[in-house]
Amino acid sequence: MTHRYPFMQVDAFCTRRLAGNPCAIVFDADDLDDGMRLAIARENNLSETSFVVRTDKADIGARYFTPSREIPLAGHPTVATIHALVETGRLPLDGPSKTVSLEIGAGVISVEIERAADALVRVTMSQLKPQFLDLVPPAEMAPAIGLTPDDLLPDHPPQVVSTGSPQVMVPVRDLSTLRRAMPDIPLFDRMKAAWQFYGAHAFCLGGLTAEGQTFARHFDTPPDPIEDPFTGSATGGMAAYLWRYGLIAAPDFVAEQGHWMDRPGQAQVAIIGPRDDIQTVKVGGTAVTVITGELTV
Repeated sequence: MTHRYPFMQVDAFCTRRLAGNPCAIVFDADDLDDGMRLAIARENNLSETSFVVRTDKADIGARYFTPSREIPLAGHPTVATIHALVETGRLPLDGPSKTVSLEIGAGVISVEIERAADALVRVTMSQLKPQFLDLVPPAEMAPAIGLTPDDLLPDHPPQVVSTGSPQVMVPVRDLSTLRRAMPDIPLFDRMKAAWQFYGAHAFCLGGLTAEGQTFARHFDTPPDPIEDPFTGSATGGMAAYLWRYGLIAAPDFVAEQGHWMDRPGQAQVAIIGPRDDIQTVKVGGTAVTVITGELTV
């Protein structure tokens, strides 16, 4: 039997089309099982596909799948999904702002929506309380992204951090070092299995524009994209790492990613709580619709 589902493709963490990170959103997806959701995510071949589902625990429900697995929390699908729901009228935005609850694989999170410039809406997610997990030896992590231990920021070893999805944070010395990074796929896969993280977020202080204060590259291995244009969940983990270890002076900053992929992205970040007891990291941005259509399976 053929089933049809309305869907959209939305570029998140940007203000123009064909920038930021693309995400597919499938509406009315309750009757799709996890196997079919994974197959659809592979068909889309994007870093994530979002499936909007009913929930009795929050205002909105969604599940996020990469081409290889379900991911419990992700940033750009959250921004893209809320944008799509507002744009299609499924989530009315009657005033200048609104706060909703969203149930995803990691649990229920709070999402703030406000009208931005040029008829866009800004979507800001509050991620889960950061967990600072295993420290990863630089001698093992650096080669997995094509660098040497000396390329990493001294006295700040890589660490797995989770604000809902565990990612390994890899601070490097500077932008020129970051530009040289490129994963060694077999070694990277072994590191993922050994240290139980979803991806590696390599970053440095200093953006590529006058607004940016950090720049990052996010790596994974096939069938997921080797590099992600913008990674909202890992931006939350990066912010927590920077704040906890005193690498930034203020808890609010602009994060940049994707420019070297010709998909520039930007997020506004706010860290809530003292350095030794961070409560949440808020990551927000705008999005634009690129495709609307009907999925047939």
